[in-house]
Amino acid sequence: MDTLIQNLSKKAIDLSGKSKKELERTCWMIVHEYKHDAMPTEYDIREIDEELYLEVLRTAKEML
Repeated sequence: MDTLIQNLSKKAIDLSGKSKKELERTCWMIVHEYKHDAMPTEYDIREIDEELYLEVLRTAKEML
């Protein structure tokens, strides 16, 4: 599980680019992609794993 969280966190950091203000949103998008096999659309309201999202976000912040 640690490897998964680190991989998702790295992906979120890469997606957010230089804009670290977008990190929360990109972490949510990456977890959504992991759970549903697709990036969210503008009105996508499918649920994600909240615990996984928080772990990915925490790890991504630590990696910065």
